[in-house]
Amino acid sequence: MASMPDEALPRVLLSDQAYEVVRRSILDGTLAPGDRIVESEIARRLGVSQAPVREAVKRLAHEGLITSMPRRGSYVTQISTDDVDDAREVRAMLEEAAAREAVTHFDAAARQRLESFVDGMRKAAESEDLAAFRAADMGFHRTVVELSGNVYLPRLWDVMESRLLSLRVVGDPGFTGSWAEMAESHQDLIELLASGNRGRAAAAFHAHAAGMERPGRPNRDG
Repeated sequence: MASMPDEALPRVLLSDQAYEVVRRSILDGTLAPGDRIVESEIARRLGVSQAPVREAVKRLAHEGLITSMPRRGSYVTQISTDDVDDAREVRAMLEEAAAREAVTHFDAAARQRLESFVDGMRKAAESEDLAAFRAADMGFHRTVVELSGNVYLPRLWDVMESRLLSLRVVGDPGFTGSWAEMAESHQDLIELLASGNRGRAAAAFHAHAAGMERPGRPNRDG
């Protein structure tokens, strides 16, 4: 198992805090796919009993970030290329539909909220905090889905969200390009939502979710 930092936890809500620490270690790549989750070692490092760590592992297994096998232990989930491709395809369709409708609900408040996530991505890119980058990235896309006004799309996103994280489809730690450029691509998406052109916004979000090239910044005349 990859080394985790020693981190003492207050004696309150220990399972929640153990969950956050282990989850962050998975999202930032400290714990890599295939790494074994040794509950006793994590408990020692966090200065807690194994019970809250065990509960945290169960929650992460439910989310798909950890795979638990009877008599073999728990491991950070390993994902096949086919799984990633399938998730990207579904996510692209969902975000395309969401963006098409979000254009009609885009206003100053929506811009401010989305740009706060972009700022979070920029700061995370500067500090190379991949877990924070992925959290801001996920918040950005969830907001667009909610902005669609379609009551079913956020429910579908809820179903997808944990799988997107476990598949590393959002903010992939293995990404070899520029994290700063990826952050700016989200600013471009905001401008497309603001353009009023539903077709272009939908196409851009589909391409972005599918892992295609960065969209160009539109002219205001759409």
